[in-house]
Amino acid sequence: MLDVESNKYTVGILHPGMMGISVAASLIQAGNEVLWASGDRSGESKNRANSLDSFKDTGWLNGLVNRCKLIISVVPPHAAKDVAFDVSSLGFRGIYIDANAISPNTAQQVADEVESSGATYIDGGIIGPPAEKYGSTRLYLSGDDAVFAADKLNGGPLEVIALSGNNPMSASTLKMAYAGWTKGTNALLIGLITLAQQRGVLTQLFEEWDKSQPALHQKVDSLGSSVSKAWRFSGEMEEIADTFEQAHLPDGFHRAAADIYRNLAIFKDSTTPPAREELALELIRIVQLEREELDA
Repeated sequence: MLDVESNKYTVGILHPGMMGISVAASLIQAGNEVLWASGDRSGESKNRANSLDSFKDTGWLNGLVNRCKLIISVVPPHAAKDVAFDVSSLGFRGIYIDANAISPNTAQQVADEVESSGATYIDGGIIGPPAEKYGSTRLYLSGDDAVFAADKLNGGPLEVIALSGNNPMSASTLKMAYAGWTKGTNALLIGLITLAQQRGVLTQLFEEWDKSQPALHQKVDSLGSSVSKAWRFSGEMEEIADTFEQAHLPDGFHRAAADIYRNLAIFKDSTTPPAREELALELIRIVQLEREELDA
């Protein structure tokens, strides 16, 4: 177990996306010194990070690794292992929290990587939107030092919860189970309205939902955020499917959900993603083009 040195901790965030920047803001509010590395980051990421007071830029990753006692990885699922390798290759020996939407098996690979340099691995999973208000978002942690880390990180809008039990990857498992419902059912709805549009019964489906399933119709109207983030949700669906497979459970549903999101990746970060009938028509068009390319 790690020794408590002080209430203020130096924490690095990799990287300041919409979620990462909200985590950084919460940790600053909790009294920590919070750092990021601008090297190789996009202009959008740099502008986002520079808009947050007291969020300090070390320039390159080696500067962040050398100064931080704790690093939190908040990246798209497909980048989790690469980021862990980048950190371990610089000899990081502090606490490494992987807070990404990855399967327990992928989390174990990340743990093996960071522990190879002498770091302490803590498994993590974020549930909720960017942590901009109290009560909206939770960072679950698991592992031997989860309680220690939660004590250091709590104090801002992000609620940090240490899970009990002997499973060191329980935070990742919890995230997979939760996102399997929220993002998985959104993919299912996208598929259903596309099927109905293709077969000419979308209007009738909406009318029936208004009568018997009004909540579903309302959910369809809020699918825009899933469309604009489809580029990263496809990888998350694959991680969830892997989690099912590792548990010897059927994994096909989330493999199909990954395909749906993958087809919508062209709308990455769109401020006006297609909705309702337009969304269904766009997916039909994309799938048709994909089939024509395969047949060519």
